[in-house]
Amino acid sequence: MANNNNSPGPGGFLPPAGGLPSPAPSTASSVASSGLPHPRSKSLQPGSSKEGLVRRYVEERLMEASRRYVKKFGNPEPGDKVVGYKSFSEVCKDLDGVINVLWLSGTPMLQIPFLLRLASDFTQYVRSFPPSPKASFALLRKLDHCFSSLLCGQDLSTLETLPGFQNGLRGGMTTTDMVRCRSLVEQSRVLMVEVMSSGDADDEESDTESGTDVDMDTDTDDLGPSTWDGEVDEEEEQLHLDAARVYENTIVHLNERMGDSLGSGTTTTADTSTTMTDL
Repeated sequence: MANNNNSPGPGGFLPPAGGLPSPAPSTASSVASSGLPHPRSKSLQPGSSKEGLVRRYVEERLMEASRRYVKKFGNPEPGDKVVGYKSFSEVCKDLDGVINVLWLSGTPMLQIPFLLRLASDFTQYVRSFPPSPKASFALLRKLDHCFSSLLCGQDLSTLETLPGFQNGLRGGMTTTDMVRCRSLVEQSRVLMVEVMSSGDADDEESDTESGTDVDMDTDTDDLGPSTWDGEVDEEEEQLHLDAARVYENTIVHLNERMGDSLGSGTTTTADTSTTMTDL
């Protein structure tokens, strides 16, 4: 993580001024497609001040997201600065920032446990909001890129060796990590189908798409009975396609590493939530 002279923010860590660093020219297009920053060239040293700085920042951001999630279900108290989430797109925005910082760190010992924790938090939070398809699937695609890259030791798009994997996969996911990742993948794939079928999308995502093709002067009495039986709803079809692609690259690389198949339709019923002690 680049050092700077700015004072840390409330979270104890401040990304470099001007935002995340620009990717190298050779990787600009692939980085843009994944939405992730280009990682630093070397992993942070274990126990170093920079490693501790990133660890504290990520812990605090995830704890803040947890507090905002809990506040969603209660009445705000006088003087309470923690504001509950109003939509799942807000949740995704906060989690997206954490993923970017972890990926920028180029440090598997931070990336793997925290990304697994974040993916688990996602499965808990998403159940409690109206569907936010765009934000949800964008975040899941980013997580898919991270997990699949960490499983094979190279960036999924650029095929560059990731920091921490110069000597092979020994610094990557352990068998325990892969088992946990597989459980989250199975759970998330089924969960997203259920969530996206549970009701209307969040107003924040649907406002710009509703009513744009309707002539407000049309007499609705002249429209007659519905003639849409049997017609394909393209938006709904796209949601099903996006749900089917959840963690698609992670599945491939888990199969390669673990030698058994996902997608059998069997899901775990175990609680995949985690606490700080799991890290």
